[in-house]
Amino acid sequence: MNLIARPWHLVFFVGFVAYTAIRGAYARQTKNTVKVHRQLDGLEKFALALVIPASLLLPLAYLFTPLLSFADYDLRDVAGWIGLAAMLLSLWLFWRSHAQLGNNWSVTLEVRQGHDLVTSGVYRYIRHPMYASIFLFSLAQGLLLANWLAGWCALATFTVMYVLRVRREEQMLCRHLGQPYVNYMKSTGRLIPRLGGALVDNSDGRGQE
Repeated sequence: MNLIARPWHLVFFVGFVAYTAIRGAYARQTKNTVKVHRQLDGLEKFALALVIPASLLLPLAYLFTPLLSFADYDLRDVAGWIGLAAMLLSLWLFWRSHAQLGNNWSVTLEVRQGHDLVTSGVYRYIRHPMYASIFLFSLAQGLLLANWLAGWCALATFTVMYVLRVRREEQMLCRHLGQPYVNYMKSTGRLIPRLGGALVDNSDGRGQE
């Protein structure tokens, strides 16, 4: 079984369990929140259909079956240590993003009742810290699982999803949250802090990832 074949596989699996536990806890917390807008169109369904198998099914198939062993390759231990660091940072950022969004969070493009513009904590510096955390986790997956499919498909498919989704998400939030979100966009970067960006006062408005 690949899970115990290499120490880095076990490291990844522990991180994977932590990742799904964080998401599951906040999904339960927000499941009864009233939705005022949902944008689950064909493009969104296509993006989800790309990401879910690559991020959930392929790594589990690799760890618990020999089906993907034909795509194995060798990685040096230094890659595993870098992957561990990326995973720890991603899990912290993933948790903080969920915690600070609270009931605003949703897995698809949605606006919830009482949706607030969050500009504190990690959202003070970047607009989409949850996406940044998933990029980091996907990078960790590639560095901890030495398999072209189980390791790197998550990063490739999430990149496609991000490109398809992020502009549409920001347009949706601009429509529903108005000028405060437009001002917030001007002061923050999407995934990394904007150099020289001055945080604006959004006390008269209310946001999301």
